[in-house]
Amino acid sequence: MENEEKVKKLSEAIAKIKDELHKDVVGQEEIIDNVIIAIIAGGNVLLEGVPGVGKTRLVRSLGKTLGLPFSRIQFTPDLMPSDVTGTNVIEKDENGRLQSVFRRGPIFANLVLADEINRATPKTQAAMLEVMQEHKITVAKQTYALSEPFFVLATENPIEQDGTYPLPEAQMDRFMLKLLMGFPSIKELADIVNMTQVSMDENASAIIDGETVLEMRELAKNMPVIDDVLNYAVSLVSNTHPELEKTSSTAKKYIKYGASPRAAQALITCAKVRALMNGNYNVSYADIDALAYPVLRHRVKVNYAAINERLTIDNVIGLLLEENKKLCK
Repeated sequence: MENEEKVKKLSEAIAKIKDELHKDVVGQEEIIDNVIIAIIAGGNVLLEGVPGVGKTRLVRSLGKTLGLPFSRIQFTPDLMPSDVTGTNVIEKDENGRLQSVFRRGPIFANLVLADEINRATPKTQAAMLEVMQEHKITVAKQTYALSEPFFVLATENPIEQDGTYPLPEAQMDRFMLKLLMGFPSIKELADIVNMTQVSMDENASAIIDGETVLEMRELAKNMPVIDDVLNYAVSLVSNTHPELEKTSSTAKKYIKYGASPRAAQALITCAKVRALMNGNYNVSYADIDALAYPVLRHRVKVNYAAINERLTIDNVIGLLLEENKKLCK
């Protein structure tokens, strides 16, 4: 009974968050849902979309709604790791003596927008992704912890590839979800134009705080998952591996590399949060199916046969889901 009450409150709070976000962001329902899921689950998001579709506005509004500090880092080829994390500088103290002082970088915020992360050099990318994984920074043998909740939304532009450094597969795997932010519909575009003619400022106001987000995360962690649903999720990830003896025909035909164990962890963790968002205290097959695309699309690599048949990664994931349902019956 106590858990039911908590789930109800959480579901209502998330509904209010979404209402506030829609004061500043038009449409993009699935993107908003999945970004909220990732924040509560404690993961990071890789967002692919052309410039101008509202990525920065979404994160800034989210920061206001959650009452958390927001920071934006524009990645460029000349950006150094110290520009992200911070560095030690020599200053004079009040007595005129020289001392080393740590100047914090823009990564010291709760919500960070890493804009066009693939434009930075691999060295800077590695520093950024290490921070995302560890939630702490070490400079000159001194470790600094980042405040929780900590969330990074990194963006990539799918059009321009000149002067970019594609993220290695091992680093891509550290993103909990990869989301595709499409161009708005004609009606949504008209609403965006009308909204921005009045004011470019965000109108969202704080609904919850960081402490509440951490409480939501703890509630989701403690949610039970029945064996059938767990086996369904684990089988889906296992069936992405063409080299395994017991695997899917889809993997053998269309997949070059399968997903890592992190995919199964992300699938279950996010499914728990999605269930709570919908007012449920149990994970369903529908939760797994809905999150399979954002969890797997950056972790699974298709082979030449899929490319030759003009199948996208989402097409292949769809085939995997259909086959997995039959195999798990």
